[in-house]
Amino acid sequence: MSSTSEASYARDLALIERANASGRIPVVFVHGLWLLPTSWERWTQVFADAGYAPITPGWPDDPDTVYEANAHPEVFAHKTVGQVADHYCDLIGKLQRKPAIVGHSFGGLLTQILAGRGMSVASVAIDPAPFQGVLPLPISSLRSAAPVLTNPANIHRAVPLTYEQFRYSFANAVSEDEAKQLYETFAVPAPGAPLFQAAVANFNPWSETKVDSTAENRGPLLLISGEKDHTVPWAITNASYKKQARNEHAITEIIEMPGRGHSLTIDSGWREVCGTALTFIQRFACP
Repeated sequence: MSSTSEASYARDLALIERANASGRIPVVFVHGLWLLPTSWERWTQVFADAGYAPITPGWPDDPDTVYEANAHPEVFAHKTVGQVADHYCDLIGKLQRKPAIVGHSFGGLLTQILAGRGMSVASVAIDPAPFQGVLPLPISSLRSAAPVLTNPANIHRAVPLTYEQFRYSFANAVSEDEAKQLYETFAVPAPGAPLFQAAVANFNPWSETKVDSTAENRGPLLLISGEKDHTVPWAITNASYKKQARNEHAITEIIEMPGRGHSLTIDSGWREVCGTALTFIQRFACP
């Protein structure tokens, strides 16, 4: 394990220990591509005030800051969906109480993978990347993924977004000024591998993006879709919902947030989305 890996893992273990010491129900926040755990900071305060023990473990090797991430993009390379899912399973397995899980984008896909493994008491997947078997592929999604998928070599690389690419894929539903602020505050490089995995998932029976949507211990699940999301439009989230809704053992719900894009967890309207997630979790995991 490299020094970066060791530092990242030690940081995550400290979060687990703190949650265990609190005695509260943990809520694990899972970020997606082009963001860091720090993108959840405002959410964690809301959930802490509501009586939970929020924790924000990173993907393996995640740097602490956006500055570090942009200075050393190579640390993001070679991360796969299966590797990251196993990383979160390892960490969640160290919690003394089963957590709720909230994830955004590829973090939303990971949330559903973890729920299917019985790791959560309730889950919220926000604009989740598609899992194996989800068929819609809108043009806007293809355009959002193009910065990675147009170059096959990117499967082994960490890929940053230009401001124009971020504006289209994340921040299309906010003002130009806010979009620039979000880009400067939150955007970091991302591993290319997960996007390639998602792109070929329906042709690969062994895909790591597979979700056990009918698992008896999946727990309640809410899917949230941003009405104006280019990266994960309603067609994808609704198709995920329809597959998840086949689960006869747990509640599955979906809600669309009007006028919101893919940046809905970090932009100026974050509190409404956060409140929606919190209300759902409080129904099934009351602190």
